[in-house]
Amino acid sequence: MFHIVKTQEAARLPFWRRPIALLVVMAFAMPIAFSTWSALLNNFVIESAGFTGIEIGWLHTVREIPGFLAVGVIALLMLFREQVLGLVALAMLGVATAVTAYFPSFYGILTVTMLSSIGFHYYETVNQSLQLQWIEKDRAPQTLGWLVATASAASLIAYGLLMLTWKTLNLSYEMVYLISGGFTAVVALFCLFAYPQFEAPHPQKKQFILRKRYWLYYALQFMSGARRQIFVVFAAFMMVERFGFEVQEVTGLLMLNFVANMIFAPMMGGAVAKFGERRVLMFEYLGLIGVFLAYGGIYYFGWGVVLAAALYVIDHMFFALAFALKTYFQKIADPGDIAPTAAVAFTINHIAAVFLPALLGYLWVTSPGSVFVLAAGMAAFSLLLAMLIPRHPCKGNETRFAALNPVAAE
Repeated sequence: MFHIVKTQEAARLPFWRRPIALLVVMAFAMPIAFSTWSALLNNFVIESAGFTGIEIGWLHTVREIPGFLAVGVIALLMLFREQVLGLVALAMLGVATAVTAYFPSFYGILTVTMLSSIGFHYYETVNQSLQLQWIEKDRAPQTLGWLVATASAASLIAYGLLMLTWKTLNLSYEMVYLISGGFTAVVALFCLFAYPQFEAPHPQKKQFILRKRYWLYYALQFMSGARRQIFVVFAAFMMVERFGFEVQEVTGLLMLNFVANMIFAPMMGGAVAKFGERRVLMFEYLGLIGVFLAYGGIYYFGWGVVLAAALYVIDHMFFALAFALKTYFQKIADPGDIAPTAAVAFTINHIAAVFLPALLGYLWVTSPGSVFVLAAGMAAFSLLLAMLIPRHPCKGNETRFAALNPVAAE
C-alpha cells in the first residue's frame, strides 16, 4: 500500500517529502490541537462543569493513564509500521479534541480526554522514536532544538488567533475545539498518504526491553514525569483560580512561553552540543528548584500576579531543555533498542502521573503552596541524578559509575 524508502536514500526526494520535513510537519500539526485544548481547558471545565482542584486532579490522572500504558506501542508495532501508527494516533488526537466541547460534564470531559490522550501519548511515543532513528547523532541536539521551535511557532499561531478572536468574534468553545482539532486530523491524514514509508538503517526490536545499563535514563524519566505533572496541572490552574485569569489572558501568557521557546530552543540545542547533557540538565534542575520554591512563596507570602506570570514563562523554558534527555539516551542506546525503549520510557515517565494529580488535588484544596514545595524537592533529587551522567556518554559509559565496571550490564 505504501512506498518504502530507506532513510539514507531519502536525499534524492524533494525536500518536502524527506524524513526531516515529515518530522517538521508533525511537530507543527500536533500543537494546533493540543495547545488549543490546553489554553481553553481550565476556563472550560470551571465554567461548564464547575471543576475544583479535586476534579482537575482526577481529569489529569485520567489523561495520563494512556501515557502509563504507552508500553502497549510495542505490541502495536507488531501489526503496524511506526510511521503509520504515529500518524493514526495524531489523527485520533485531532478528532477527540474537535468534539471536546460537546460533552460539558465531568464524565463526558473525562471520556473525551481519555480518547485524546491515547492519541497524544501514542503519537509522542512513536514521534520520539522516529526522531532518534532518523536524525544523525552529531546533528541531534540542534535539530531537536529546531523541532521544539517549530512546535512553539505552531502553538504561538494557535494562541495568537485565539487571543485576537475569542472576544472580538464571540467564539464558542465548540467552534474553537472543532477547528483546531479538525486541522490536526486533516494534516495527519495528509501525511499518511503524501509521504513514503521511511525505513531506518537499524531494524527495531518488537519486544519489551528493560536493560540495567539504562537505569539512570529510566530514573530521570520517572522524575521528569512527576515534576511535569505539577507544572502542567497546577501552575496554569493557579493563574485561573487564584488570579482570575480569563481565556485571552491565559492565552497571552502561553504565547509568551512559545515566543521564548522559538527564540531560545535552537540556542538550547547548541548548548547541549557544546556543554553536554550533564551540565545542561543540571542547569535545568537548579532553575526548576528556584522556580518551584518561588511558586510556593506566592501562597505563603502573598507574592503577586506579575511574579506568578514571570515564573510560568521561566518554568516553561526550563522544561524545554528536556530534549537533552533524548540525546543522552541516543548516545548510550543500541540502535535497535530505540523504539521499544521509547515506549518503556514513556510508561516510566507516566507512573507518577497516574496517581500524583489526583492525590495532589486533595492537597491543593488545603495547602496549595505545599504542592510546589514538593515539586522543588523532586527537582533537587533530579539534580543529584543528573550529576551521575558522564561528560561523554556512550554505550559502556552510561553513568559515572561505569568506570568502576567497564563491562556494560545488560
